[in-house]
Amino acid sequence: MKVVTAQTGHEALASLEESDDVAMVLMDIMMPEMDGYQTIQLIRKQPRFRRLPIVALTAKAMKGDREKCLEAGSSDYLAKPVNTEQLLNTLRLWLHR
Repeated sequence: MKVVTAQTGHEALASLEESDDVAMVLMDIMMPEMDGYQTIQLIRKQPRFRRLPIVALTAKAMKGDREKCLEAGSSDYLAKPVNTEQLLNTLRLWLHR
């Protein structure tokens, strides 16, 4: 498995454009310049990424955050600090679809 990281939403979009073999995106919601919500929405506007699993990660686990992430276009949602077993289960779920 190859892991590609990005510090900002703009970097994430550029990384997706450069790669043909991205199987999943773990999207931090609280990023500088462009937050995860905006980044997810821009990813989803591209037809080739409409079915790409995107799991939103946020430390801001407030009531309604899960729904906000899903409305933005994420496939799933995990609150930080991320439970390792929960992360692995989520990866298995979305990678086997």
